[in-house]
Amino acid sequence: MAQLDVQDVKMSFGEKTILEHVNLHVGDKELVSLLGVSGGGKTTLFNVIAGLYRPDHGTVLLDGRDITGTSGHVSYMLQKDLLLPYYTILDNVILPLTIKGMSKKQARETALPHFSTFGLEGTEKQYPGQLSGGMRQRAALLRTYLFSSEIALLDEPFSALDTITKSAMHTWYLDIMEQIHLSTVFITHDIDEAILLSDRICLLTGRPGSITEEITIEESRPRSADFSLQPRFLEYKRRILEKLG
Repeated sequence: MAQLDVQDVKMSFGEKTILEHVNLHVGDKELVSLLGVSGGGKTTLFNVIAGLYRPDHGTVLLDGRDITGTSGHVSYMLQKDLLLPYYTILDNVILPLTIKGMSKKQARETALPHFSTFGLEGTEKQYPGQLSGGMRQRAALLRTYLFSSEIALLDEPFSALDTITKSAMHTWYLDIMEQIHLSTVFITHDIDEAILLSDRICLLTGRPGSITEEITIEESRPRSADFSLQPRFLEYKRRILEKLG
């Protein structure tokens, strides 16, 4: 069971405070979304959780272990897939393992069984330019998973996809989370996406940024195909819009 706890985090750059009194809990196999205006500190918070920044104050705990300011404990996927164009898909996804010191042969043997789970069978020897946007994102998500199989930080991973592909990726990712027991913290600017995917939505607002509201989505995942047309969905959306101003 993977549980993440961010406790009373404050982060400043020079005299400018970006985050203050930030508290966040993510339970096992839970998907928690961060919503807020651009420049509100969401990516800074991800960098703190990933250990890329050491906060001025506060702690980050993973399963009760203090990982504050240390990297390598959680995986982090940015908006772009960042696949290397001259590496095969297999050699792209094993990069986290080879960076950690695993031999290329062993890393390939470790990664190959996951290609079926992630719907990437037959792409092992292909190159990124030969894949669709959705398949590239699957490869990037597999690479993210191989870095850390407990907690994934996803920064707008589906924003570049068209509507139909995005919808298919939503369904696929929720299924993958269940299969591999993955917990996820998800940054998005898309309120509909957050409502459709999340167990809880945390609103990061203010200057400096702080989590000022937490909204639990009561409907079980995956949601019905017509959920976005139901009154309950519109109630969630109205509440979020009111809080975000």
